[in-house]
Amino acid sequence: MNLLVPLALCLLTAALAGCGRSPEVGPATAAASPERKKITVALLPKSKGNGYFVSCKQGADRAARELGIELIYDGPTTPDPARQNEIVENWVTLGVDVIAVACENRDGISTALRRAREKGVHVVTFDADAQPDAREFFVNQATPEGIGNALMDEAARLLNGEGEFAIITASLTAQNMIEWQRHIEARRLAKYPAMKNVALRPCDDLKDKAQAEATTLLGAYPKLGLIMAICSPAVPGTAEAVKQAGKIGKVRVIGLGLPSENKRYVKEGVTDTVILWKTVDLGYLTVQAAVAVVRGELKPGATSLRAGTLGEFRIAGDNILLGEPFLFTKDNIDQFDF
Repeated sequence: MNLLVPLALCLLTAALAGCGRSPEVGPATAAASPERKKITVALLPKSKGNGYFVSCKQGADRAARELGIELIYDGPTTPDPARQNEIVENWVTLGVDVIAVACENRDGISTALRRAREKGVHVVTFDADAQPDAREFFVNQATPEGIGNALMDEAARLLNGEGEFAIITASLTAQNMIEWQRHIEARRLAKYPAMKNVALRPCDDLKDKAQAEATTLLGAYPKLGLIMAICSPAVPGTAEAVKQAGKIGKVRVIGLGLPSENKRYVKEGVTDTVILWKTVDLGYLTVQAAVAVVRGELKPGATSLRAGTLGEFRIAGDNILLGEPFLFTKDNIDQFDF
């Protein structure tokens, strides 16, 4: 009888727990399991109404649908480092999983991003970077050197390597634009010393202010041969100023902008070249990278990232590289709808 007690206990244990094995999960059990928490990605542009970032959001929305995650999009109405900090702090309080930010002021926002990481919120940057220790990866649309070289080379081509040009930027504190300006100047000194940069003016990411600044430049510098607009609202704003001044062909216009916002001026011969990258792809890649970081699929030391339908992208250090700058001209601008 004593021998039957252990046997009975073993049979009972086996029935309840498979004699030490975890119970198999059948369809009914799987259906009853709680669903994995939906990831929330918070996307922070420099200014939420800027057509450049609206275009990025289109790609971000598509990535969010494909990945089945929640996307929050918010930002200042004009470039405002303090407002960006406020939004970051609010998102940390809300408990988002990852913040993806285009930084207006690298140093100013890095403290807030470090606090976010301390609270367990992942951080990636795109378009314009923070301090490296304030984020995990930077989704880089193109290297600053590549952008600066492309702008300076195109300006030199249009002016035959000599003459005066001016730059209209978004703000004097935008770190990515400061980097571009540094490489523009380095390229000028190395290859085009007969060209002179006579002015740098901010437009606060506003088309109307860019137009006003360009009009002032046209009056102040009678030998001005080209205006280089390095934020997207500044390109059509500058073009309109040149057009109204009756200086089409006399003062050339180039810049970083969206094809859709500049197509009319390119076709009219006011703007010669728009230089950019596929902004929709930048937004898409940013969300793909943000989600990969949250899921633990993208870690320090990675050399590539597969991003949904766009395929694989190279990672250099902690920079995920979208690609090289692209030149939109009268010959090809009709092929693009962003």
